[in-house]
Amino acid sequence: MLYINLKRALSILAAISMVMVGSAWAETTYEYGANYSAAKILPAQALKGQHYTIRDKVISDGFLLSYTIDSDFGTFTATGNYALQKIISEISIIAQLQEISRTEAFADSVIYAAKSPLRFGEAMLTDPVDTITGVPKGMFSIFQNVAEGITSTSNPAEDNRMKQALQVSSWKRSYCADMGCDVYSSNKVLQQELNRIAWAAAIGGLTVSGATTVASGGAVLAFSLTRTADQLNEVLRSEPPSRLRIINEEKMKAMGVPDALAQKFLDHPAYTPRHQTLIVAALEGLNGVKGRDKYIELCLRAGDEVGANFYQNVAEILRGYHQKSARLTEIVPLLGVAGATASNGRTLVAVAWNLGVFDQGVDQRMEYGSQEFAARGLSNKFDIWTTGGATPRLKEEAQARGFNIVEYVGKSVAITR
Repeated sequence: MLYINLKRALSILAAISMVMVGSAWAETTYEYGANYSAAKILPAQALKGQHYTIRDKVISDGFLLSYTIDSDFGTFTATGNYALQKIISEISIIAQLQEISRTEAFADSVIYAAKSPLRFGEAMLTDPVDTITGVPKGMFSIFQNVAEGITSTSNPAEDNRMKQALQVSSWKRSYCADMGCDVYSSNKVLQQELNRIAWAAAIGGLTVSGATTVASGGAVLAFSLTRTADQLNEVLRSEPPSRLRIINEEKMKAMGVPDALAQKFLDHPAYTPRHQTLIVAALEGLNGVKGRDKYIELCLRAGDEVGANFYQNVAEILRGYHQKSARLTEIVPLLGVAGATASNGRTLVAVAWNLGVFDQGVDQRMEYGSQEFAARGLSNKFDIWTTGGATPRLKEEAQARGFNIVEYVGKSVAITR
């Protein structure tokens, strides 16, 4: 009997609890992501270019905007404004590379390259695109990392093939550094064009001058200061992935990142060597800040390229605040978000979104963050620095909770696309 009464009492309490929760939720109405018109959120000159058109329907998940871009080279999707910048710039570069491939000099270079000892022979002459673009999946992807593996005791013919594959890799890195594009881009069309021009240039002697390859497209979407620091750009240009890994390992070790954690980060499939190099460089700029190892651990949450871009941009926001606003003292991750205490008595929350809305997740994180930081004896006066904007409702609700939102920080600190 006692068991039955207790069970009934618990049921009643549970029902009362559900009513109370329902009432509380009824009092708080949340915003949700919606579809937008590209014509209303982008500069008019960005909507259509020489080789592309951005579809008008833009989908939002409440934080990031997803665009569809129709181009002369296929249809692309971009999640996030910086990803959109990147795609538009890459479309311009693809067009320039295809223009180069139509020149007589390119044709001559392909014929010369076909005579190289890489065993392509007539396949290079009859089907150069498929032949050349097949290289990265085989020899190119292997040999770009093994310069140190070439020795005087190995087969001279194999040495020559290795050296040629390394030349192709080096040319691509140098060209992309000059053009401001990502040599590790997931854009398959860009990679195909880069590969065949790289082969003609590195092996066939094709000369590609900067005067004939001036990139355009990024300027019409000036969301941020996207220039990569000259020193970092030179590292990405000159060092193959294997060397970048060693460099990043050494830097993380100097920051106090445990070896096992560093290896997990460097082995993470969502991150390219460029992502990793930019993140490590941003954290290196936080000299003296505690918890940089915690940020590397936070980066492991990325599930894909979108997540990798997010954590790269957040690291750059942290560095920007540290250098431009107030020196940070400790990184304190909370619920997947990077918080950091600062010397000005405030707490920075760095987020890379396009348009933030007041949804349940944001509400819960602000409430939890405020309580958690207060419980730890840390400042609960928050600065939210974001690469995008925020709805009026979100700004109002944030202000009421002690969160000051600073929008479009990419206008004052360097955020790399």
